[in-house]
Amino acid sequence: MANIGIFFGTDTGKTRKIAKMIHQKLGAAADAPVNINRTDLDRFLSYPVLLLGTPTLGDGQLPGLDAGCEEASWGEFVAQLDSNSLSGKTVALFGLGDQVGYPDNFVSGLRPLYDALKNSGAQIVGHWPNEGYEFNASSALEADKFVGLVIDQDNQYDLTDERLDAWLETLKPVFL
Repeated sequence: MANIGIFFGTDTGKTRKIAKMIHQKLGAAADAPVNINRTDLDRFLSYPVLLLGTPTLGDGQLPGLDAGCEEASWGEFVAQLDSNSLSGKTVALFGLGDQVGYPDNFVSGLRPLYDALKNSGAQIVGHWPNEGYEFNASSALEADKFVGLVIDQDNQYDLTDERLDAWLETLKPVFL
């Protein structure tokens, strides 16, 4: 088993694609990405380092049964965590959103995931600047940075590779 676990929730498959790109870039340091609805808490907690991805649904919801998805996902998974579940774990988040179609809740699905992980004792790294995006509001902002890497595959797909490389480069000293 590698040191880095990559887990994602998805609605359309775009988050899975980004998780696979991250895995390819990290190579042997990370295990293959796993859909969060296809794992259990023990496997999730077995990694010292976690890269976690989510899309944003509706007005900032995580994918899951409560957001109208057909399968359980992040919403149900984080409900299993307690205040010490992630103590000693290093976590970085990546989120997908559509800044043109949903400018009032751009990548806001990152916030409930971030809050749940932080409340479970995780050390969260990998905040990302908000420059280069055009949106009205996002609950995923903390000061002038997003709580994780932000990808807009709908409107800025041509920047995805560059953003992934830059983000992973900032994480290497922490993870590897």
